[in-house]
Amino acid sequence: MTDDTQKPLKGERIAKMLARAGVGSRRAVERMIEAGMVKQGDKLITTPATLITSVEGITVDGMVVKPPEPTRIWKYHKPAGRMTTYYDPEGRPTVFEAMPENMPRVLSVGRLDLNTEGLLLLTNDGELARWLELPSTAWVRTYKVRCHGYFDREKVTEIRRGVTIEDVKYRGVKININESREKSNIWLTIAITEGKNREVRKLLEYIGLQVTRLIRLSYGPFELAQMSRGEILEVTSTDMLSHCAEFFKDKDVSKITPPSEVLKSRSAKTRAGWAKAKPKTNKRRLNKKKKDPKKREDRVKPSGQKKYRK
Repeated sequence: MTDDTQKPLKGERIAKMLARAGVGSRRAVERMIEAGMVKQGDKLITTPATLITSVEGITVDGMVVKPPEPTRIWKYHKPAGRMTTYYDPEGRPTVFEAMPENMPRVLSVGRLDLNTEGLLLLTNDGELARWLELPSTAWVRTYKVRCHGYFDREKVTEIRRGVTIEDVKYRGVKININESREKSNIWLTIAITEGKNREVRKLLEYIGLQVTRLIRLSYGPFELAQMSRGEILEVTSTDMLSHCAEFFKDKDVSKITPPSEVLKSRSAKTRAGWAKAKPKTNKRRLNKKKKDPKKREDRVKPSGQKKYRK
C-alpha cells in the first residue's frame, strides 16, 4: 500500500521569498538563478521552484541575503538625466546612486526613461513592486507633456479608443490637449493604464507630436503634488495599507509600523546592491551648478499646473 498521509513539503518558493526580501522581482530572481548566481551554502540553486523556510545561508552573487523587512513604499521625484537601473553599462547616473545613506535597498515600480521626470515609486518588497506594475490593477498613470508639432484630430480619436502601432496593441487613453500654443509648441495631459515601453511617446508620435518634456504627475492614488526635484517621501503605513488593500489582504501586516526616519540628505557615494553601478562624474553638470547656484527647482502644483522657467 502507498502512504497517502505523507506531509506536504514545507517552505516557500525561493524566487518568491527573495523577491519579498528585496533582491528583485520574481522574474529577476528567476533570471539570477538561471545565471547561476544563487546559492544555499555551497549548493547552487538550479530552479526557482526550490522550497526554503528562510533566507538563512542564501547568497546572490556572493552577497548574503537579509531576512525580509516590513514592507514600505517611497515616492521619489525623479529628475531628468538619471537611469532607472542599478547598473548602466554606459556609466550614466542612476536613481539609486542618488538615494540617501539611510535608505534601505529598494526596487523601482516600473521605470521612467532617462529623459522622463516626475513620480517614481520605490519599495523594498519585490512582490509588491510586481503587483503595482500589473495592468490588472488598472491604476492610472497621469503625465504632463510638452510637445512640438501639429496633431491629427482623427488619430487623437483613435488613441482615445485604443490603437495598434507596429503590431503592439495599446488600450484607450484619456488625453486633454491645451490648444493655446506658442508657435508649434503645445502642452497636454495624458492618462494611461498599462505603462508599456515608451507608451506615451509612441502614442503622441502616432498623432504627429514630438515629446520635448515628459513629467509623471501620479501613479494610481500616489501623487507627485509639490515634491521638489530629487525629493524622497515615505508613504505612511496607513495610506499604503489602504491603497494596496488587495495586495495585503492575505498577508500579516502586524509588523508594519509608521515611518520612523525622514530621508532628506542625498549621498553622492555609490550604493551597494545586488548589481553595483559604476559611478560617473558629469563635469558639465557640475560646472553648470557652480555658475548658477541660486537657480530654483521647478515645482509641480497639486492641480497639475506647473510654472516653468525659460
